Amino acid sequence: MILSELWLLYEADKRIQGFSPKTLKAYALQFKMLVTELGDLEISEITLHLLKEYLAKQSERLKPSSLGHRIRFVRSIFRFAYEETYLTYNPSLKLREPKMDKRIPKFLMEEDIIHLKISCVTLRERALLEFLYCTGCRIGEVEKINVADLNWENCSAIVNGKGSKEREVYFTTECKVWLKKYIASREDSCIALFITNTSPIKRMAIPTLRWTLKRLADRGEVKANVYPHRFRHTYACQLLDNGAPLDFIQGMLGHEKASTTQIYAQLRGERRREMYRRFF
Repeated sequence: MILSELWLLYEADKRIQGFSPKTLKAYALQFKMLVTELGDLEISEITLHLLKEYLAKQSERLKPSSLGHRIRFVRSIFRFAYEETYLTYNPSLKLREPKMDKRIPKFLMEEDIIHLKISCVTLRERALLEFLYCTGCRIGEVEKINVADLNWENCSAIVNGKGSKEREVYFTTECKVWLKKYIASREDSCIALFITNTSPIKRMAIPTLRWTLKRLADRGEVKANVYPHRFRHTYACQLLDNGAPLDFIQGMLGHEKASTTQIYAQLRGERRREMYRRFF
């Protein structure tokens, strides 16, 4: 069996498991780079040494985090080949990911949020800003949410997260007011919560959502780099400041692993330092 045949079997298996089209597209790109470098070899010819040579070349131009993604894909496809008995041994078994510096998530200060709110000139901008700020949703979750997913009675929404896993998030009364104002101002029949102003009207895509926030930041003269995931970090920071335990934050953010949430524990000290730098 050659690599391209293995890919067809691997990709079909991941589709059956419910992997998203975006994830499969990323895997396809990883596979293309692997075959471009190694050639469409017989999988029995792939050795640990060959894989290490490939990854060593990649490491010259990739950040440790990107190299880590590449290594995880290589391990995944060859583990699949071994478990499905297409190989009698797993050549990727001893591959290790590079060590990465622990980065403290960047958050927005309260004054940044105030400036962003003041800079809103449309109901859509304010509704989007409030929703991102008080739900901690990923931008992909915001893109997919529909009006029907909102529960006005208890100020909650059902979002579709990573791995097509649904979870309930909550929003404030202030957010509820702006969402209702925005929805009431619309005269369309689109099911999406956030829609374009162009014709034909359609669901706002992720690049448009990002651009909307950048425009708000420019208009409000916010010096901090404003991007969707920074609101998620800010949300976690607010929960920490108010005494929420990490396991609760893990559930609210939709993290599968507790270790993913653990990095937010560092925010307590970083937030204090940021406040000191600003006010002393």
